[in-house]
Amino acid sequence: MIRNGVGPDLVTHNIVLSAFKNGSQYSEAIGYFDMMKGANIAPDTFTLNIVIHCLVKAGQHGDAVDLLNSMREKRAQCPPDVVTYTSIMHSYYVCGQVKNCKAVFDMMVAEGVKPNIVSYNALLGAYASHGMHTEALGFFKLLKQNGLRPDVVSYTTLLNAYGRSAQPEKAREVFNEMRKNSCKPNKVSYNALIDAYGSAGMFKEAISLLHEMEKDGIPPDVVSISTLLTACGCCRQTTKIDTVLEEAKFRGIELNIVAYNSGIGTYLSFGDYEKALEFYATMMASNVNPNAVTYNILISGLCKLGKYAESLKFFEDMVDLRIPLTKEVYSSLICSYVKQDKLAEAESTFSYMKTSGCFPDVLTYTAMIQAYIDHGSWTSVWDLFKEMEGNAILPDAIICSSLMEALNKGNQHERVLQLMKFMHDQSIELNQKAYFEIIASCSMLRDWRTASEIIEHLDSSLPSISVGKLNHLLNFLGKCGKTESMMKLFYKMVSACSTVGLSTYKVLLRNLLAVGKWRKYVE
Repeated sequence: MIRNGVGPDLVTHNIVLSAFKNGSQYSEAIGYFDMMKGANIAPDTFTLNIVIHCLVKAGQHGDAVDLLNSMREKRAQCPPDVVTYTSIMHSYYVCGQVKNCKAVFDMMVAEGVKPNIVSYNALLGAYASHGMHTEALGFFKLLKQNGLRPDVVSYTTLLNAYGRSAQPEKAREVFNEMRKNSCKPNKVSYNALIDAYGSAGMFKEAISLLHEMEKDGIPPDVVSISTLLTACGCCRQTTKIDTVLEEAKFRGIELNIVAYNSGIGTYLSFGDYEKALEFYATMMASNVNPNAVTYNILISGLCKLGKYAESLKFFEDMVDLRIPLTKEVYSSLICSYVKQDKLAEAESTFSYMKTSGCFPDVLTYTAMIQAYIDHGSWTSVWDLFKEMEGNAILPDAIICSSLMEALNKGNQHERVLQLMKFMHDQSIELNQKAYFEIIASCSMLRDWRTASEIIEHLDSSLPSISVGKLNHLLNFLGKCGKTESMMKLFYKMVSACSTVGLSTYKVLLRNLLAVGKWRKYVE
């Protein structure tokens, strides 16, 4: 075209972009779009939707969101449509960001763009991936109320939401409702139901679905077998693995890497090291090459069994085979070093992990923080926590309470209270250990105000806190002369049906006597 003096128009460019997209050549599509921008070729909504799709598939989620925002700003030129918003919803779903996925859906509706079934399914998928069955069901009902008919994806996703929340009976109800409403289940639907039963340890019901699938004209596949192998681990019966393998052999289903990984992981979860290695050897003999997931399962599984030397041997094999190291493998390796009390090796691996472009996740940070706690290095613990905060990686309540303990041991009581505020801002629930460490910090700092504020939020947590810890807080408030706060906590303990024994009354009486509260003392 160009040699003949005919310049391509926007339709031609869109055809080229579509070809890249349909051929899964996402990087080429993104590069082609950059070329269009360099040539000052104005795109339309169709163009940008293709680019957003490719950005999401390439894992460039931030750039996809930026492109949506630019479309909203230049609404007159390239207004975002239902495809645009749905692609961004899918991006957030892939990233596990349910709130953002819902926010984009609400934005779409607020801006007058009518969601389609794909939009609803994207948000259903986000809820299902987190086992949020209540939200998924509510949204499923909303879909029908708005005049849309649920398709096989809608039903399967709701089924999966119940499976992820350990409610296989509810998952079965959705499956039956799908059939009742003339929506034929597909292979994905059956595999999701197998997973629901398997995850709940209901192996008999899970494996019976193989025969039900065949009666329905749907042959089981290797995904069905992989799911059943994982189910063997959930029901804690290694003998069932042989049953699953026999079913696969009978149907001529050849195991792939996912199935082998499931079997190896299941054997290791039982502590059956020899069987795991035997299954690994079978995989190699079948010319199925191990991948990073295989080695992560082996390294982490052996580490849990205390076989650290063996776990490091598999890491060396992985390096020799030039299999790219993933953050999961790095995390497992670091855990192995930490368990062996090899802090220097763990630190070295952690540093190399970051320089190699594999960003640590919450498990990696947790392993390193625990290693520093064991070595009494509160400065390193605090530095790692601040690094996590800077990388937007949210610690859980367990690691936060361990951090508090380390900081208190290092006489860093102010930082314990800083961490308490962080947990509050991030909606991380305080556990029993955290309450104790906060109370200990308040006691050392003579910070009765913070201690009093804690009392206001203790109602729901009181039953889970030991009487000893509560008595410690009562005594601290009494020594600070905060008799009213002390009595308020005592009444909360009584109303919460906490075990209020002689030790509690001794604390109250001693502190009331010290401040001359004779009337209260007599009561």
